[in-house]
Amino acid sequence: MAGVSKSFDGNKVLTDVNFTVEENQIHALLGENGAGKSTLLNILAGVLSSDAGSVLFDGTYYSHPSITTMEKAGLAFVHQELNVINDLTVSENIFFNHELTFPLGILKTKQMITRTRELFDQLSVDIDPTVKVSQLSTSQKQFLEIARALHMDAKLMILDEPTTALGNDEIDQLFTILRELRDRGRSFIFVSHKIPEVFQIADTYTVLRNGELISTGPLEGMTPFDITLHMVGEQYASEDLYTPRDLGEVVLHIDHLTSDAFRDINLEVRRGEVVALTGLAGSGASELMQALFGAYRINSGEVLVESKKTRGSISRFMKRSVAMLPTNRKENSVVPDFSVLDNMVLAEHNLSVWPQWISTKRETARYEAQKKSLAIKASSPHMSITSLSGGNQQKVFLGRWLNTEAEILLLDNPTQGVDVGAKEEIYALILQLATQGKTILINTLEIAEIQKVSDRCVVLYSGEVVALLDHHHINERDVMLYSTNAIPSQVSSQWEQLPGEPEMTEAGEDNDFDS
Repeated sequence: MAGVSKSFDGNKVLTDVNFTVEENQIHALLGENGAGKSTLLNILAGVLSSDAGSVLFDGTYYSHPSITTMEKAGLAFVHQELNVINDLTVSENIFFNHELTFPLGILKTKQMITRTRELFDQLSVDIDPTVKVSQLSTSQKQFLEIARALHMDAKLMILDEPTTALGNDEIDQLFTILRELRDRGRSFIFVSHKIPEVFQIADTYTVLRNGELISTGPLEGMTPFDITLHMVGEQYASEDLYTPRDLGEVVLHIDHLTSDAFRDINLEVRRGEVVALTGLAGSGASELMQALFGAYRINSGEVLVESKKTRGSISRFMKRSVAMLPTNRKENSVVPDFSVLDNMVLAEHNLSVWPQWISTKRETARYEAQKKSLAIKASSPHMSITSLSGGNQQKVFLGRWLNTEAEILLLDNPTQGVDVGAKEEIYALILQLATQGKTILINTLEIAEIQKVSDRCVVLYSGEVVALLDHHHINERDVMLYSTNAIPSQVSSQWEQLPGEPEMTEAGEDNDFDS
């Protein structure tokens, strides 16, 4: 791509950008949200037309490529929000719009199923071609998209945040497949905000900032700090943001809580405390968080909020001042047809004494207050929520729950799909809210994230708590050892105690604190 420029309504999004990907290469395209990555890739894929510049793909120049032209040339775009049809089978998805047919349009179903099996065999992936896609896991859907690209004989695949919803084992499997395909002659553009993953999988990199090319070249010799510095344009605050605080009384008590996804969970959380839940995919951490908001069925045990037993619907938990920022922003938070303002005030309507009466003046005043407090970057409250970056969308949804005056905040992967700078802002907000007396639980797989904000870390494995570490004992090695069950379940007897805390015991023993 040479000299590519693009403006929207007079706003310059790309300025004279050059971007090159070679054969047999995994090339990381990096930059904060709003840096121009999506616009550049949409121009390459033929979704958008550039104002200036050209595309040279596999020896052919394209001044204004179209989607059809680029697909026929051998380009495939695997979006972060997967483009699969849940009500069709796996093989029907693979051959969608390119079905094999007999005369009169009758489908060659057996041949399509056989070819689909061959594609998955090439990827060393075990997926039944005859099942509906709705039955697949997120990682299986990701592999389905890659198999579809292989079926289309794609020479270059664009992977937009492909690991966002994957666990560590699934990421390792994906990376193994990408390396094998690269060695067989395929090339990839890898878009990710997870810098450690970039160094794990990519050969070369390009950084965009504010629509301009900042740097490009081989990753060899670069460091994560170097890359991040190029992305944000100033020294990245990589130090531990965590600051100790005086904690209040117990406000959340979990007593022998059990469901289909976790067993016998015991935990007490104090006012102003930040507790991180973590564990590999299938650990039960996300389901535990959903159960604490009434969104996942509890089989036995109790949840006490402010010493009051709470069970049942989401509305009951909301009335007890519990709020939840769910994972998968697109499916569970965004109302795309609503404005920024309407998205922010949505939750408080559920608690309103007069839900049928809406005060625009009051809502606008609350929006402006949250916008200032959370540093939301939006030019108007009436603009579409989808026009905001991922980080600013998360701030809007956090404001949605703060408007309900919630005291306990459950944040499930709060920085998923947001850039480095926005992550730092969200970390600072979490600590600020904790200082104000909010009680916060976060679920995340990122150990660095846990180290920056949490007072304690609860590690789960196969639905059970296997370790509970205080802030000073949280490190990637130990968390991963517990997460993978590489060492026995236990709680270190050498923990430093917070003021007023009872003595720690090994996980699984009865005590007044947790297990």
